[in-house]
Amino acid sequence: MAFQSNQGINRLAAVLSNRMRGYQESPYPLDFGSILANGSLLTNTFPKEIPQGDYTVLEHTKYLKPGDRVLVSWVDSEAVVTGILAN
Repeated sequence: MAFQSNQGINRLAAVLSNRMRGYQESPYPLDFGSILANGSLLTNTFPKEIPQGDYTVLEHTKYLKPGDRVLVSWVDSEAVVTGILAN
């Protein structure tokens, strides 16, 4: 137990432990959603419409139309449309 007396190591371990716990409590990074008639995005896990321009769209999915079902990746608190689901 050589590290018990080293406060620096103990603090580092506490910080790492807290950060790992935070990742475990974060929501799923992938989600499904729909593009609404006004261009807003509504995801399955976020209960409010995200207005067009407040979410990011990858280049290959930039031609979204109302009714499209999409795959959404959550990056921190930003929704990123990563793909259009086929019927």
